[in-house]
Amino acid sequence: MSQNRRNYRQAAYEKETGERDGRNRNSYVYGTAVRKLDVQRQLETETTREVHPVVRKNREKAHHMNAGYVFFLVVAMCTAAWILVNYIQLQADLTNLTKSVAEKQSELNTLKVANDEEYNRIISNINLEEIKRIAIGELGMTYAQEGQIVLYTNDNNDYMRQVPGSN
Repeated sequence: MSQNRRNYRQAAYEKETGERDGRNRNSYVYGTAVRKLDVQRQLETETTREVHPVVRKNREKAHHMNAGYVFFLVVAMCTAAWILVNYIQLQADLTNLTKSVAEKQSELNTLKVANDEEYNRIISNINLEEIKRIAIGELGMTYAQEGQIVLYTNDNNDYMRQVPGSN
């Protein structure tokens, strides 16, 4: 069915334009020689369509640019260039800030490692027995006695402030 429809459309087109598609369906070609087409005759017989005056006028207007349009294009290009330059500058600033933050984080990590190492060195050098000997022997400190310990209870589970008072 679609073959018949296509043949019908092709025949209607050929009838309307007066042209054939280069095929002769009623004859058989013997041999291997290809027929030479008369290109000059085909070019001469082609019909040129008249362009509607309104379409021609619009095409002519499209090819001409007036001063206002040129000014608009220049302003648009300058604006686009300004936006592009600012965008590139912001990208550069962002890159520099990112590098600066990375350097500061590296410096912070280095300082933290150095601080932890120093803290561990100090803690490892503390001799608690020596501190106890100096506190008891040289400073005269003693352990707390039974009546010196005062216990407080906190009902709010918050923090407690101890104010020194007279006992």
